[in-house]
Order: sequence, then structure tokens, then C-alpha cells
Amino acid sequence: MPLPQPTPDARAVITGASSGIGERLAHELAQRGHSLMLVARRVDKLETLAEQLQTEHGVTVDLRPCDLTDREARATLREELANQTVSVLCNNAGFATFGKLWKSDPERERQEVELNVAAVQDLTMAVLPGMVSRGAGAVLIVGSTAGIQPLPGAATYSATKAFANTFSEAVHSELQGTGVTCTLLAPGPVHTEFMQAANVPKAEHQVPGWAWLTADQVARSAVAGLENGQRTVVPGALAKLFLHSGRHTPRSLLLPLVRRTLNRIG
Repeated sequence: MPLPQPTPDARAVITGASSGIGERLAHELAQRGHSLMLVARRVDKLETLAEQLQTEHGVTVDLRPCDLTDREARATLREELANQTVSVLCNNAGFATFGKLWKSDPERERQEVELNVAAVQDLTMAVLPGMVSRGAGAVLIVGSTAGIQPLPGAATYSATKAFANTFSEAVHSELQGTGVTCTLLAPGPVHTEFMQAANVPKAEHQVPGWAWLTADQVARSAVAGLENGQRTVVPGALAKLFLHSGRHTPRSLLLPLVRRTLNRIG
């Protein structure tokens, strides 16, 4: 199985583990017996989740409160991961910004790139040498269907997810024959705190109810993809539609449509 068997000294590392998809990934991996290292900024939520996972599944749960947008804090975590047995890495942490770029907060946009791009590359590079030397390991990178095409009104977000998407697929190909896999998770709309954190709560009303997935559904699909060594996991019918339309619709038609849609939610 591409997803390594759990061992007492190995850890499945999950970033952005305090809520949403990250929290549900922790449950899915703990159910399979993996001891965990949970990474997030909010210590209180991590502690509550760790206690629950330890009680329900009897696994060891280590907590690493860390602001991954901070280069110094991230460097400390990166060094720790490079010197530890990491069996699974789930690069899940990320956030979005919406609005015209020239009106946006430059510091917030910079943090978005640090988290969605630099942290993904940093942590992946930290764990891959050890995984390859052991001939076993699995990396999950949470990209997005938003990375398939430019998004006027969310320029930085779509660009960062384009990086996550292509980086993940390229690394998957590089790892062929090593016993290590890299899987891209590219969901569409998911019911989490994501839209509230992005300060666009109206977005939920722009997408029909049937199109939304729960974090639990997405996490189950992601871990199943890890178990099968899949290159990409695109859960949900709407996500698959976004994937194909974003790739094949002429930009002259697509960009005005996207701009109008995001103007309504921004």
C-alpha cells in the first residue's frame, strides 16, 4: 500500500489541523492507527482535538503550535521534520484573499504566498529525503480547482493554488519507483471556516447547496487517494466540472465570467 503502515516512532504530520479538512484528515489517519503531529496556530483547538483522538483511537498525538507564515517559526519546524520519521505529510494549511489586488493589504497577500506556496515547498522538501531513503512515505498537498485558471478578484489565491497543483503533480512523477507518493487534493466548495476566514461569507449563497461537500467527505476521499497512490483526487461533481471548464474554456470567455462572479461575493 502506498500509504505506509503505522509504526510507534513514525508520525503523520498535518498542517492546518485545528479545523475543517485538516481536522478530519487527523481523524481519518488516527482511525488507521497513525500517530500524529498536528500543526496549527490555535493551541486550544489542537489540545481538544488531541485529547479526542488519543481517547478514541489510542494513538500518540504531538502538538506543534506554529505560524507557518513566519519564516523563522517555519524553519524550526522544518528542521524538526527533517530529523524525524515522518510517514505522511499533509500540507493542508492555507487561506484565500478576495478583492482587487491594488486595494488589498500587501502584508496579508505576502502571508498568503508564504503559507500557500513557501510553506508547502519547505515542509515537503524537509520530509522527502527521509521518505525516499526508507522507500516509504506519502505526501498530500491540498491545492484547489481555483488553481486551474486565473481568478480576477482572487489573483494571489489562484496563483498560489496553481503552484500547489503543478508542484504536487510534478513531484508525484519524480517519485515514481521510490516507494513514496505525492497526491494532489483539488476540492471545489467545502463547508468549513474557509470563507469566513477570507471575509466573504456571501460566497456560500452563490453556489447551490447540492454542490457543497463536507470536510469529512473531502478528507475520506483524500486518504483513500493516499492509500491508492493517486496522482490527483478531485472530490465532487462540481469540482470536476470546474477542473475541465477551467482547462478548456477560452480565457476571453472565462475571465469576464469569473470576474463578475467574484465581484458579487467580494
